[in-house]
Amino acid sequence: MASFVIEGGHRLCGEIHPQGAKNEVLQIICATLLTGEEVTVNNIPDILDVNNLIQLLREMGVTVAKKSIDSYSFKAENVDLAYLESDEFLKKCSSLRGSVMLIGPMVARFGKALISKPGGDKIGRRRLDTHFVGIQALGADFRYDEERGIYEITADKLRGNYMLLDEASVTGTANIVMAAVLAKGTTTIYNAACEPYLQQLCRLLNRMGAKISGIASNLLTIEGVEALHGAQHTVLPDMIEVGSFIGMAAMTKSEITIKNVSYENLGIIPENFRRLGIKLEQRGDDIYVPAQETYEIESFIDGSIMTIADATWPGLTPDLLSVMLVVATQAKGSVLIHQKMFESRLFFVDKLIDMGAQIILCDPHRAVVIGHNHGFKLRGARLTSPDIRAGIALLIAAMSAEGTSTISNIEQIDRGYQDIEGRLNAIGARITRI
Repeated sequence: MASFVIEGGHRLCGEIHPQGAKNEVLQIICATLLTGEEVTVNNIPDILDVNNLIQLLREMGVTVAKKSIDSYSFKAENVDLAYLESDEFLKKCSSLRGSVMLIGPMVARFGKALISKPGGDKIGRRRLDTHFVGIQALGADFRYDEERGIYEITADKLRGNYMLLDEASVTGTANIVMAAVLAKGTTTIYNAACEPYLQQLCRLLNRMGAKISGIASNLLTIEGVEALHGAQHTVLPDMIEVGSFIGMAAMTKSEITIKNVSYENLGIIPENFRRLGIKLEQRGDDIYVPAQETYEIESFIDGSIMTIADATWPGLTPDLLSVMLVVATQAKGSVLIHQKMFESRLFFVDKLIDMGAQIILCDPHRAVVIGHNHGFKLRGARLTSPDIRAGIALLIAAMSAEGTSTISNIEQIDRGYQDIEGRLNAIGARITRI
């Protein structure tokens, strides 16, 4: 178990580059199973979740070649279908959340998939109904083996269908789209997720020969094709990391420039930080955050307390609420943070309260933050990272705190952030990995 030791109170200064988007690349790597031809993917982040998925594909028989520091090629010409029924494969799936997106490509191309309940963050119940119901609507049969704890999905031939999803699940939509591209006939998906990750997946599939229309909307139409071919793809910058850096600059009163952020794909993320009083400028495709001694939370037009809540795209991604909550602890004013999608994601606030933050946890989904206005700093503390996003939020808190903090279980942070201490130390942080 590794830990970070953070010496708080240091300002950052300089430029930082966001990594490739974790949530996008997990989908893209799974999509390479849809063809036996070579698919090359650029701007892949060197993080645990991605590396584990790449290794899993190698063990499935996919030929994986590292082309450069962040580019890989995948050729799923000779997939070992027998390995996919082994206990070893199923055990690895259970520890990797992204493995659930193997279902769509495997059923579409090979007519069968086995998957155990996938792991990942401990942030509450993350149901798979949308995945299963959608792929069932295409003609697949699902069977749950209670003794082994695995799902077995089979289909002689998938057929297009109309479906109205019960929730706009990102990974659920991705799985259904990947299954539908090789189904016979037309599939219409209403209430589809339309995050930039999904848009990128659909564009890659179209380059591979799929026929998907309605990209960037919540109504997707997919005309099934017989086969897909190889293609090239470049992953977007990680919008969650961009938001994390904005919050980090505000908390540490720092002046930084975040380079090559793909601003048009950030949605309302910049505006939500502005609602917390944080100044930022778009400079070409960069974001410049000036040093601020103080920042003040807006109130609604009628003077009532500001509420920041997650929502399906183009609403605010839930992955940034942990960061925004931490940033609000040093703002002037109060804000209600409403985390709608996951019932355990706000429990890390107990650790912030121990550091001196003024937070009222109303219930598993809502917390009221009363800002310090930098009147006094948070105190250094011994912390544990419960999940990826809470981990980076606690790291931001520790960087702004008075004294030294230790964060254990940083493997959770490593799952989503590439060489985070190296990149932050290069612009003035004091973070040591133990």
